[in-house]
Amino acid sequence: MESIKTLLITQARTGSTRLPGKVLLKVNDNELLKIHLERLKNCRLVDQIFVATTINKEDDIIVSLCEKWGFQSSRGSVDDVLDRFYQTAKKIKPEWVVRVTSDCPLIDPVLVDAVIAFAQVNDVDYCSNTLIENFPNGQDVEVFKLSALEKAWEAAKLKSEREHVTQYIRKNSNFNEGNLFSAVNFPCMYNFYNIRMTVDVSFDFELIQKLISDLGTDKPWLVYTNYIIDNHLHQINANIHRNEGLLKSIKND
Repeated sequence: MESIKTLLITQARTGSTRLPGKVLLKVNDNELLKIHLERLKNCRLVDQIFVATTINKEDDIIVSLCEKWGFQSSRGSVDDVLDRFYQTAKKIKPEWVVRVTSDCPLIDPVLVDAVIAFAQVNDVDYCSNTLIENFPNGQDVEVFKLSALEKAWEAAKLKSEREHVTQYIRKNSNFNEGNLFSAVNFPCMYNFYNIRMTVDVSFDFELIQKLISDLGTDKPWLVYTNYIIDNHLHQINANIHRNEGLLKSIKND
């Protein structure tokens, strides 16, 4: 069997509370999940892609669509997403795991490759472009060693650490004055913190519809970003807080 150096896992489910079924919403007859996956197919440093969904009956449709589109999927816990990721990666045994989320339909494959390369050159346990949040929300990429994922899976206890895959690693990394993991941020030369290309609520979907209608689905992240800024489209979803789900989880710990 050919060894897999880099495994990309994207998490997807239909049970979103704020916008149910969001990853299956369509733009020009294509589901957001399909647009997301078709863009990720262009990653050159990714050896294999898995869609990690839940064991809930309502997510049968995700498994079915992935098979139809030619993508592999796995199923696991609804709330323990860390376990869902680890069980998927454990079977493949890659050296590196890439985490993205399917509510980011316009994730840039060139950016994904750049973060992977940066992680590997620096040989760190964890690398992302979100330790300092200067990239637009919706272009989030995390890359970590399987060994780090396994250590987090064994040690993470808080609900927020199980629900949010990399929370334990990030908290205990040397980037945040921890001593369990080495970490580095992939830098962005400008601050696009307030730009949203993710889909959490209906206003986000409205913006994504506009971007795809005007520019298509094959542009780099910076083209979409500049288009949002130049046309003042960020006003469509300006009142939504970044990382709202994570902050809510931490509050509930």
